[in-house]
Amino acid sequence: MCVRPARGIAGKTRAKYGDVMRAFVFPGQGAQAIGMGKDLAEAYPAAAAIFEEVDDALGEKLSDLIWTGDIETLTLTRNAQPALMATSLAAMKALEAEGVGIDAASFVAGHSLGEYAALAAAGALSVSDTARLLRLRGEAMQDAVPVGVGAMAALLGLDFETVSAVAAEAAQGEVCQAANDNDPAQVVVSGHKAAVERAVEIAKEKGARRAMLLPVSAPFHCELMAPAAEKMAAALEKTRINTPAVPVVANVLAEGVQNPEEIRKLLVRQVTGSVRWRESVAWMGEQGVTAVWEVGAGKALSGMIRRINKEIATQAVGTPADVTAAVATVGA
Repeated sequence: MCVRPARGIAGKTRAKYGDVMRAFVFPGQGAQAIGMGKDLAEAYPAAAAIFEEVDDALGEKLSDLIWTGDIETLTLTRNAQPALMATSLAAMKALEAEGVGIDAASFVAGHSLGEYAALAAAGALSVSDTARLLRLRGEAMQDAVPVGVGAMAALLGLDFETVSAVAAEAAQGEVCQAANDNDPAQVVVSGHKAAVERAVEIAKEKGARRAMLLPVSAPFHCELMAPAAEKMAAALEKTRINTPAVPVVANVLAEGVQNPEEIRKLLVRQVTGSVRWRESVAWMGEQGVTAVWEVGAGKALSGMIRRINKEIATQAVGTPADVTAAVATVGA
């Protein structure tokens, strides 16, 4: 189902924020860094309140780990997922404090776990529910496959269709899937370790610029994550999902959605399905998006977006200085 911004939202955005159609996007795992969001919390009380709310929801001081802990512990999936979400929502609160709200965006989207941050930013999920869901998601994904059984690999220089064929050839009765379609020349495969290793060799034979195993703790976004999908389905069934203020571009559809029940189903599918990021960005461009703000830690998504559509301007929003710079572009 193709969803365009509601006329009222689009009209309000144009009137208040100028003629530029924006999207806000939220990073996924791999963007984490010790200290992320600390300057936002120090500069904006509303940003600090996000970290406090996440701490309360999880019953621990995750903020201490984020700001002064060690990167190995922060990188654990159970920690990285809620930590990155908290940082993204803190950046959103900083923007709001400067007068730029969610209605400045015509769409929101997130890469893998970033989709949860996008939903929370758009009001579909509460901050506390999002923190608890991501803690469960991280634990469930880690527990779905014993360490050493699965793997992921980045194949650079081959398009999604070619990598899908490579994965099918490499499977040989095991699981091997194209898991992340990040940009025109960066696709990640996921599955059983031996199958992924075969995919690396086949990709090199087919002319991949680089093909390398990734330092991840589990094979995300493939059928081996089915046990995690079942746990997420049970948790999401009990979670209130509101209609988001703006359409959320779902990873597994690469189109905007606003129906809460559809969102619930798509979040379950996302656990085992491919992250269709390249198509998601292309779809937003087709709807008229010409500016994207990457809200939260890092700039990885901005790089992908530029490789997908050079006509889309990108802006990282992860520090107080970034917030000031982004706000200055509104209506310019």
